[in-house]
Amino acid sequence: MAADVEAFLHDHKLDPSTILMGHSMGAKVAMSVALRQPNLISKIISVDNTPIEATLTSSFGNYVQAMRRIESVRIKKQSDADAILKQFEEDIGIRQFLLTNLTRPKGEEFLKFRIPINILRSALDTVGNFPFHPDKVRCTKPALFVRGTKSHYVPDEVIPIIGQFFPMFTIKDIDSGHWGEFQLWNAVSSDGC
Repeated sequence: MAADVEAFLHDHKLDPSTILMGHSMGAKVAMSVALRQPNLISKIISVDNTPIEATLTSSFGNYVQAMRRIESVRIKKQSDADAILKQFEEDIGIRQFLLTNLTRPKGEEFLKFRIPINILRSALDTVGNFPFHPDKVRCTKPALFVRGTKSHYVPDEVIPIIGQFFPMFTIKDIDSGHWGEFQLWNAVSSDGC
């Protein structure tokens, strides 16, 4: 995914003043781009993830199973998809987040997920990986790490590791969980990013 983002930056001739921001897995992608090719960006914003390897919870596999079921039933309304997803996840915020990827492709009758579900399913075992070591690579560009205080993705004990990879980092806590409604723009603007 980092290579895809790097290709996008090159193809669109985006200059090095680009700020790269990602949430969750997207945050790991942003960190990976910053560590692989820091010359492509001016800073990163990592929302609720860290530069460490982490095991995914079993809920992710359940989400993929629900998404596969939604596509196999060939639904036409998002409310029908939500009814299926509710069998796997009670939290409406998480369901709404997952359903943001559900669209009706042009010229098609049924809703589908933007992301290829089979690829996501086959990659679940490696999604939590982080293939870098701070003794070998670091990014000295500014980095903002936004963490939800009700989330477990950025615990205090990981903060020194963030500093090893990104010595010019700032951390901003917001009252939210991992899937919650982040007050991101307030966090970003107050830190000058």
